[in-house]
Amino acid sequence: MFEQIQAAAKRLRKRAHVTPVAASRTLNRMLDADIVFKCENLQRIGAFKFRGAYNAMVQLTEDQKQKGVITHSSGNHAQAVALVGRILDIRTTVVMPMDAPAVKRAGTEGYGATVVAYDPVTDSREAVSETLAREQGSTMIQPFDQQDIIAGQGTATLELFEQAGPLDMLLVPCGGGGLLSGSAAAASRLHPRCRTIGVEPEVADDATRSYYSKTLQTVHNPPTIADGTRTASLGKLTFPLILENVDDMATVTEAAIVEAVRFLFYRMKLVAEPSGALGLAALLSGAVKPSGRVGVILSGGNIDAETMTNILAAE
Repeated sequence: MFEQIQAAAKRLRKRAHVTPVAASRTLNRMLDADIVFKCENLQRIGAFKFRGAYNAMVQLTEDQKQKGVITHSSGNHAQAVALVGRILDIRTTVVMPMDAPAVKRAGTEGYGATVVAYDPVTDSREAVSETLAREQGSTMIQPFDQQDIIAGQGTATLELFEQAGPLDMLLVPCGGGGLLSGSAAAASRLHPRCRTIGVEPEVADDATRSYYSKTLQTVHNPPTIADGTRTASLGKLTFPLILENVDDMATVTEAAIVEAVRFLFYRMKLVAEPSGALGLAALLSGAVKPSGRVGVILSGGNIDAETMTNILAAE
């Protein structure tokens, strides 16, 4: 996988943003640690997902490009596929839950994708998208469980090590596991002593249960504010990669996620969506004790006005 990540980095050169690394002296004093943030909230479309989408779609054959692509996503992958489709002149269709954040649906449509809404309570997004793919003859671009997607996401960690140097610990948000499996694969090759820890909400803890039981666990439409982690389970590709390369998993409460978003906004002047702030939530809540130099991937910044207003108003 590491060689695929390196190849993806070459394809993404001058296409993806080299996102900055940030730090907070206040946070370092609070936790008595040296913490650096990889700001993928400042990536194109506001999330790391652009990396994987571009790496996958740029490699399609001309015939596949002409027939278009389809995907299913709650928002960030949707926007990424839509933008890459516009860049590469590929028709895109996105199956999206009816309760997806308005800012993410608007972004997806703004980039030119056709959005097909479904009810996450009664319908399966995989079933809906597979049916449409057969009808349209289009190529499926998986949101996380695809080799080229995983390799593209892993370039964020590759870039972080180039910018920040060696780390003792890396905290990565986990939904379907594309970012976590790619990041862990990159970290384990570049700095084997770096402990990679995946973080997810307590109410969406399927990956943590899977990691410790060594058996794939599922969760159905979990009621978490971190909408990017509402995937039913890890994938057939991401699960074994996580078992192989990830050192630990941690879960955080909804209150901890809210506090992390607030801290980033007020203290660091960074806008992060709840899913993107999971790593910091683990540190602030004590779910993970920092050790040495700690890298935290802020995976995205696409948060709608109503959610951010409620978070900032919270006591």
